[in-house]
Parts: sequence; structure tokens; C-alpha cells
Amino acid sequence: MKLVFSLVSLMLFLSGFTTVSHAQELQPVFNRFEQLYQTELGSTQGCSQASSTRFSVCSSALRNDGNAPYILHHGKPTGKVIVLFHGLSDSPFFLRSVAEAFYGEGYNVVVALLPGHGLLDADKIMEDPELANRWRKHVADVVALADGLAENTFIGGFSTGGALATEYTLLHPEKLQGLMLFSGALRLESKAEMLADVWGMRWIAKKLDGDYLTQGRNPVKYPSVSTFAAFQLVDVIMSVRELIEAKHPLNLPLFVAHSQADATTLIRGVTDLMAYNQGDNQFFDIPQTENVCHADLVISEQQLIDMHYDMNGVEPSDACSIPKANPLHPQMLQAALRYLRAH
Repeated sequence: MKLVFSLVSLMLFLSGFTTVSHAQELQPVFNRFEQLYQTELGSTQGCSQASSTRFSVCSSALRNDGNAPYILHHGKPTGKVIVLFHGLSDSPFFLRSVAEAFYGEGYNVVVALLPGHGLLDADKIMEDPELANRWRKHVADVVALADGLAENTFIGGFSTGGALATEYTLLHPEKLQGLMLFSGALRLESKAEMLADVWGMRWIAKKLDGDYLTQGRNPVKYPSVSTFAAFQLVDVIMSVRELIEAKHPLNLPLFVAHSQADATTLIRGVTDLMAYNQGDNQFFDIPQTENVCHADLVISEQQLIDMHYDMNGVEPSDACSIPKANPLHPQMLQAALRYLRAH
């Protein structure tokens, strides 16, 4: 019995050693990933929870480790890597369940942190006139380092991250094997889009934002969306439309998950993209009757628990003001996995 126990212990030890040994193959990628965020955040530090299969970059500049960017890896390059970008005002936490599902399928996964997000102090960067260009550069930098993680690269994003991923795909389709959108922000209400073009409105937006607050009930999301940053998103959306009108080629496998009840990013944006795409479209369309709000589409039951949203004294102003889990989240993940297996 002791011999069996010893052999099992030895096998477990060697398995762990092999994972660490294999991870050395990816060390150059990890180094580039950390350097990217040292430049962006000013400094990095160890995270509170370590894992042999998760490379995270934490920093004292972040609100907490839940806002940190990370790579889920198998210790070596895999056939596919999926690079994911989060939405406006939130963090990599929102893509946790999606990333873990892809990792569980055998893929390496990169979940980036967009400039201006997850910070203790975000006031200055959320007023940067070059914010959209900083997002774009970050997307390009992260996709470039992901080349060392797999043979084939898929890009994806939630909300604003989806808009940035779409723009990058239209500009560089030859670098990618597919695009995945979750509540992709490709169209807002017409009033919001029109306001972004009104002379002086961006100056007014900075005044409306005031001293931008980052602390609130949700430890992995800012209390509100910066109006100025939202106008930067409109710039990205308009760029996507201009690229489509200019007939930039798009002939790639496309996965889209969107809720008919999404009042923040209108579903027409993603359906227009699917109509333009010449490749295979896979659409996970959530019916209006499910009442899935924009920000809830990527939230699982476990994520909702792990979010630690402060419910004390909450008086909801509308149905979407308090986070909820997407009731069709498991089915959505299965549809996304079928898409990846097929391509």
C-alpha cells in the first residue's frame, strides 16, 4: 500500500515538474506580456493567488488582482490561441468563464487589460484624447505576442473589446483564423452616436465625468461609464463602418453571441457584420423573453458569486443596474466551443 502511495506521489510530482518544464517554452511570451503591463501600469508585482497554468500580471496600480490581465496556458504552444478583450469600464474578470471554457478545450487563452481599466486612479487616462488609439495599439501588441502561444490565432471580445477586435480583424484578416463577439459594441443608439460628432461635446463630456470615480459596489467594474471614453468607443465603431463601406475583405469564421434585449449595444450592429462577412457565421441569438442585459451575457452563476457585488442598501434604478447571470450561459459556451472545434 505504501509503495502504491509513493508511486502515485512520484507521478504527481513529475507531472507538476513537467508542467513547469514545458512552461519554460513560453517564458519569452510571459516576459513580453509582463513588460507590456509594466509599461502600461508603471510597475508589476506578484499576485495573491499563484497557479502553474495561469500567468497573471498584478500591480499596485490596480484596484485588486481580479482586474489583472492573464494567460491561461498548457505549458506549450497549442493548435489555437484565443485572445480576448473586455468591455468599457470593466475588466478581464468578465471574460473568466469564457476563457476557462476555451482553456478546458485544450487551447491557450490570453485575456488582456485595456488601457484605463481596472485602476485605482483612472481620471487622467479616461480623459486622454488618444485613448482609442492606445486601445488599438494594445490590441495589436497583445495579438503579436500571442503568436508564440499557438499556430492559429482567434481574436474576440466583449462589448467594446468586441468592437476593437472587429476593427483589428478588418485591418489584418490575414493574421487571424476567426473572430468571436460577445455583446459586440458595433452599434449604439443613434442619439449617442450623433452626440459624439457635436462640436465641443467631448469637452463637455470631460466636465460631466468630473473626477472619474473607480471605487464602487463592484470590485471588478467601475461605478459608471466615462462619457468621454464612450465617445472614444464611437470613434472605433465608426471606423468599423468605414472599413466595411470601403469593402475591406472579411472572409473568416465568425461567432456572435448577442441578446435581443440588449439596449446598450443594438443587435443590428452584429447582424450587419454577419451579412457582410463572406465566411461561416455562427449566431447564438438570445431571445427577448430571456431578458438578458448587455453586461450580463458573459456572466455565469459562479462568476456572479465570485464578483462579490455589494448589495447593501441597493435600490435598483432599472432592470439592468444589478448584475445577474445569463440563464443561457452554458448553452452559449457550448455553441462557442462547437465553433472553435469546427475551425
